[in-house]
Parts: sequence; structure tokens; C-alpha cells
Amino acid sequence: MPVLGLQLIMLKDRIESEGMYEVLRQVRALDLDAVEVSQVAMTDELIDDLARGREDFGVEIAAMSAVLTAPGNGFPLDSEFDRAVEACKRLGTRFLRIGMMPFSAMTSKEACEAWAREVEPFAARLKEQGITLCYHNHHVDLIIFDGERIFDIVRRVAPSLLFEVDLHWVQRGGMAPLDMLAAYEGACKLIHVKDFRVAPLPEDIYRKFDAGELDIKEFYGHFLALGQFAEVGQGNMDWPALLPAAEKAGAEYFFIEQDDTYGRDPIDCIRESREYLKSIGY
Repeated sequence: MPVLGLQLIMLKDRIESEGMYEVLRQVRALDLDAVEVSQVAMTDELIDDLARGREDFGVEIAAMSAVLTAPGNGFPLDSEFDRAVEACKRLGTRFLRIGMMPFSAMTSKEACEAWAREVEPFAARLKEQGITLCYHNHHVDLIIFDGERIFDIVRRVAPSLLFEVDLHWVQRGGMAPLDMLAAYEGACKLIHVKDFRVAPLPEDIYRKFDAGELDIKEFYGHFLALGQFAEVGQGNMDWPALLPAAEKAGAEYFFIEQDDTYGRDPIDCIRESREYLKSIGY
């Protein structure tokens, strides 16, 4: 069974205020065994805290973030390749992940291919070091150019680059997550587990529309924004079917993630997601 962990972006504010070491203590108290590090500066001090937390609390540092060039989210591979490898080996980390391709690479098939060609040598070199580079998707990765999804372009041009599949974004992109996992079986190493709910239409928005204070275009903007990130088990995703399919597709880690908690304490949201996953056997 894949190891269950947390995408630490959910506790970014706590990392800034309390430090990484203390946050790893809190992660362990939530009955989670691993973390994915994202959107924090990978300073020597932070890496030291990760090493101490791993040793003291038994939390795996399962994945960290990388980019091709600075600035960006994680180790810049063109200038800090050796440092990234050294950090992975020190922390027992077998996965680096790219959180998103540049927006410019999403504009055409040729641009996407060019980006993937840049990534492939880094992914191949990391593989030689026992480290797997994964690409994290959003809904835009289901854009189709000449009958080929961005997903397919990346796999074709950069075969050494595997996937971190965010099942919420697959659903939001209009592809059935079960179909996606089946289509890319063997390449889906990391999974982001977050639900997708549709929130009720706020009464004040309806009243303003009914009173003529909002035109149809303004109202429709609010209407389209009802899709939300949700605690696992609190939305429309079929987790009892999805998680076994993800495991079959090659997943080694499941990371709880919720991009927005809509004013709730992230710890409460994480605990709720964890309890639901426990209730279905994870």
C-alpha cells in the first residue's frame, strides 16, 4: 500500500512562523508518515530541520520540489543539480517534482515539446542517481494540441519524466480520473489526494442578481466559482475506487492536499481528511 503523507503547502504559514522541525512534529501527530516539500526556500537550515525531523519523528521526506532554472519553486536543476542530489541522499528522498510547466509552454504543441526536451536530460541524470523526477499536473495539462494532450506530449518527448497525478485537477480538467490512471499506468508515482465539491450559491449573490445589482456576466462569474477544493471525503470524488486504481497505476505515495481551506484551520482540514482515509482502509 502506498505511504500516506501530506503536501506541506497546507502548513506553509506554520513553517514560516514555527519552523519546519515543529511542523514535522505536528504532521506525525496527525498520523501521517511522509511529507512533500513545496513552496519554501530550500536553505541549508531548512534541510537541516528536515533531517532532524526525519530522525526524531520518523517522518519520511518523500518528495521535494525542483525547477529547471531559478527563480522558482524548489531546487533549480541547471545551477543546483548536485546540491539537489546531495539533499535527496541525505534525507532519503527518492522523488523530486516539478509543480507546473511555465505558462509559455502551454501555448502550443511546439512550446510544450521544447519544454519537455529541456526536462528530459535532467530527469535522465537524476534517474542515474536513483532519483525519479515527476511532473505535477493541473487541469491545463488536458489541453489538446493536434489530437494530443499535454500529458501525452510530455510522456512522448520526456520519457524519463514520470507523473505526480493531482486527481482533483484531472477531474476539473474534464477527464475521468480512473481513465487517466489507466491510460498512464506505470508512470503515476505520486498522487495528490484532494476532493472536489460544489459549494452552495451564496444567497447574497442571488439577491443582488435578482435585484438587478449584478448583470448576467457578473453573476455567471460567481456561478462558475462554486467549484471548490475539499477535504477528502467531503466532495464528489470516488476515493474507494480511485485509490486502489492509483496504486495499480504505480503510486508509491498519497499526499493529502487542499489548495484553499476557505477560512478553516488547515490542521482541522487535514485531520478530517485523515480520518476519512482511515475509514476506508488507508
